[in-house]
Amino acid sequence: MTPQVSKKFKGPVVWVAACALIDADGRVLVTQRPKGKDHAGLWEFPGGKIEPGESPEQTLVRELYEELSVEPCLDCLEPLTFASHAYLDFHLIMPTYVCRQWDGFVRPTEGQATKWAWAEDIVRLPLVPADVPLAQQLAARLPKGRRFLT
Repeated sequence: MTPQVSKKFKGPVVWVAACALIDADGRVLVTQRPKGKDHAGLWEFPGGKIEPGESPEQTLVRELYEELSVEPCLDCLEPLTFASHAYLDFHLIMPTYVCRQWDGFVRPTEGQATKWAWAEDIVRLPLVPADVPLAQQLAARLPKGRRFLT
């Protein structure tokens, strides 16, 4: 028996990679979409479109350097999950990774705001729709509460 699909999507499929940078305290970096872009003012995990010939990991290394001036360790990108989200004019597929090690300091290069937040707080932010399930996954998987260094 063939599974039934409620409706067939006719737009293009867009592949985007995203990354949850996690600092030593367990906080996660989110960025705010700047004015003039789709979903301006909403928060998201950093990343970008996968270019032809690129792996999702290569995309993240390139995008995080271009957008935030940080260089993640390619071998330190751990697959977390993926999102599949239908927007009005395209369908987004987004593999998402976790990274706990990178070189450099976060310095946004595109005028976007950034915030280090606890995973359980990210789910309460106004998020880009495709990032909502990713935030929920992080909140479910990362330790709850604040950790203090002693």
